[in-house]
Amino acid sequence: MAEAKPKASAAPKLAPEQETSSHISVHPLYTPADLDGWDHDRDLNFPGQFPYTRGVQATMYRGRLWTMRQYAGMGDAEESNRRYKYLLSNGTTGLSVAFDLPTQIGLDSDNALATGEVGKVGVAIDSIDDMMRLFDGINLEKISTSMTINATASILLALYIVTARRTGRDVRKLSGTVQNDVLKEYIARGTYIYPPAQAMRIITDIFSYAHENVPEWNTISISGYHMREAGCTAVQEVAFTLANGISYVQAAIDAGLGVDDFAPRLSFFFNAHSNFLEEVAKFRAARRMWARIMRDHFGARNPKSLMLRFHTQTAGSTLTAQQPENNIVRTALQAMAAVLGGTQSLHTNSFDEALALPTEQSARIALRTQQIVAYESGAAQTVDPLAGSYYIESLTNQIETQAREYLDKIDAMGGTLKAIERGFIQQEIQNAAYEYQQAVDRTQAIVVGVNAFEQEKEKPIPLLHMDESLERKQVERLRAVRAKRDPANWQAALRKVEDTARGTGNLMPPIVEAVEANATVGEISDAMRHVYGEYHETVVI
Repeated sequence: MAEAKPKASAAPKLAPEQETSSHISVHPLYTPADLDGWDHDRDLNFPGQFPYTRGVQATMYRGRLWTMRQYAGMGDAEESNRRYKYLLSNGTTGLSVAFDLPTQIGLDSDNALATGEVGKVGVAIDSIDDMMRLFDGINLEKISTSMTINATASILLALYIVTARRTGRDVRKLSGTVQNDVLKEYIARGTYIYPPAQAMRIITDIFSYAHENVPEWNTISISGYHMREAGCTAVQEVAFTLANGISYVQAAIDAGLGVDDFAPRLSFFFNAHSNFLEEVAKFRAARRMWARIMRDHFGARNPKSLMLRFHTQTAGSTLTAQQPENNIVRTALQAMAAVLGGTQSLHTNSFDEALALPTEQSARIALRTQQIVAYESGAAQTVDPLAGSYYIESLTNQIETQAREYLDKIDAMGGTLKAIERGFIQQEIQNAAYEYQQAVDRTQAIVVGVNAFEQEKEKPIPLLHMDESLERKQVERLRAVRAKRDPANWQAALRKVEDTARGTGNLMPPIVEAVEANATVGEISDAMRHVYGEYHETVVI
């Protein structure tokens, strides 16, 4: 008897009315009439010229390709160091560090609350010894390092600075970024420690300290990525990210900093999602809006203060556990959107990340995806190649218009902090996420392999499994650090952190001293907790 053939999944029909993820109606055809009233000379201009719609550099990738970063961190410092060296040997041009949850929320690895989480979603960093092992054999003057860290950004930056000093590097030549964006933590992610006012003080202290001591360092990466992962639309990602940026700039000015002293070192972090052309337009609209905000609202005069420079990561939330090899295609399309949108650096997700941390093979494929886009696609040969497309320019204009409406609403509420306190931004994201999930459930939105073109039997793929003994070893190392340090120096350094937190001085110098005295991430965080307390989310009904 012949074996029955599996049924092919029926191809879904496209709805007659089409729209982008932001509910912007998509016409069957675009013509010059769709750009009536658009001021070409005002909004487009040349790359490297205000309002930077076409890119922040005149030559863009003809002068220099984007930085190819691959976000990585797993287990302990040695494991992560091996992965960094593997990626560097395969052509990555910048490092991007993922930290585990205890490090992100200021808990040492032997804290009871850290049990089971040490090294799971990133590298565990407790002390300067861990940071030295993390970057062992890597010249920090020669490589740019992005650290995805927020509530404890001041401590991790201090650890990086001390590591550079101890390895004989010039701190003033260090380049990289600390994410340092706590507002999006209150909105979408949750790895906050301190109340907003105190968290904002730490952020502006980093701005001031880095301007004087680490001038090539990007002091913040204002992040729309996590809000997009939580379910917001492309328009909302632009609006809420820029609203957070406005709050940080205003906080720094209120703290006495000159806008042109810190604004050139601001950077942004966006998601590259799946609606390819909307994503390209999103990046162009965000650049144009930020340039005008900085010039017209804040009075910035340095051209670098007006430039929205951004890192992009492909969309983790679009990766599927079903038919995971399809994620390679998704990531390639998203990477191309980021490149055509003019990103300054890029991380491409690995195809197995819906199931586990990436294996070496999947991480290499993700990096090769960037390299193929860079060297084989032709996308880098000319600047802003989609400029002048009736559809792209129409989308860019509509995204800007709708994002501006959100900014006006937030301004009317009294700014981003007030909007967060009222739950407005959180609710808008939740509504968008719910609408999208409903569309998937009704097959109005198609996810290949999930609600269309399914496959009954799938061959399992190799997954990375973490060594369960890593947590025990990390705790042993931490206790060894505590045993060898000078108690008097350590206690004095922590007292200085606490005293500075109570006063008005810059927190960064005493945090650097505490790191030098072998104080741990958890202990330095606790010194500030004693003064600031912890933030607890208010549930708005």
